[in-house]
Amino acid sequence: MKIGLITNNFDINNAGTGRYTQELMTRLKSLDKENDYIFIHTNKKSYGEDEYKLPFFTSIPKKLISGTFLLPIICKKASINVLHDPGQISPFFFGYGKTKKILSILDLSQIIYPENTTRLGSIYSKLLPSVCKRSDFIITISESTKNDLMKYYDIPPSKIKVIYLGADENYKVLPKTKINFIYDKYKIPKDYILYVGTLEPRKNIPNLLRAYAKIKSDINHKLVITGKKGWKYKEIYDTIDELKLENDVIFTGYVEEEDLPSIYNGASLFVYPSYYEGFGLPPLEAMSCGCPVITSNTSSIPEVVGDAGIMINPNDVDELAKQIKRVLSDKKLRENMKQKGLKQSKKFSWEKCAREHLEVYEEVI
Repeated sequence: MKIGLITNNFDINNAGTGRYTQELMTRLKSLDKENDYIFIHTNKKSYGEDEYKLPFFTSIPKKLISGTFLLPIICKKASINVLHDPGQISPFFFGYGKTKKILSILDLSQIIYPENTTRLGSIYSKLLPSVCKRSDFIITISESTKNDLMKYYDIPPSKIKVIYLGADENYKVLPKTKINFIYDKYKIPKDYILYVGTLEPRKNIPNLLRAYAKIKSDINHKLVITGKKGWKYKEIYDTIDELKLENDVIFTGYVEEEDLPSIYNGASLFVYPSYYEGFGLPPLEAMSCGCPVITSNTSSIPEVVGDAGIMINPNDVDELAKQIKRVLSDKKLRENMKQKGLKQSKKFSWEKCAREHLEVYEEVI
């Protein structure tokens, strides 16, 4: 069987979609020696002989035209049996013949929170129902996203398979000798509250800042915010100015993948008050590193965190502040949350994720 993977997000997106694509590329190739994998992409990087490169276009119309007409040609030329796009944007319209088309839908944030959606997201949301109908099968990364697909697009449940993501094996409890370097490298103190994720509206960082401002005089912890700037991030800095938190909040910017486990390990508490997630990798990574988690009770996050973390309404700033202070002041509670988190995190792995994808490929064929 020849399996085509569209791998654009591996290079251009270091967030959840990019991580998901990267893990599928590497895990499937190592786990499955019987089938052939072909990587289809516009990236400058080469992945070896088993690849097809599409022309690189920056404009959305040209990208759509390129994908619409060239993907079917590649599938026929390479005799691809299954074509899978983990990035949920392929224009699966016509000309694929016997090639089965699988689409991963990570979330429907552009439908549920249109006010927090980019122009590209708005265009994508208009195309997605048609692409879903033309796909032979759909993979989602949570029951929450599956339910959203059935609710908003009337996709039958028999056409959808939920496959959870995982945390890399490097996300684990580390000795202090593996953590100490982060304090100098990223200019952070030894006592800190951590947030990891893109700086964008749906991550709800302004409410995290408001909650932190309410209790900062009662604790000895700085707030460390790790992640690259997304769109409409200016409100975050405006909130810091408004609350006079310039000396209390530390932005590290993008952190190298190999340093993230140490960042999680060094934190006293991980806080993730996102409004909506298709899965939510950062809470899982935090739990894998033994870091207590406070997060939202919305969308897919309860599926990931289970009873291991404290979940709050992301709009309730007072409750968020109360729970942050409670966890930081109770060592026994933190240890209990740590042990529960480690146990919960073992339910998820990239190897399991890859094996379940392979099962879907075989079932579709």
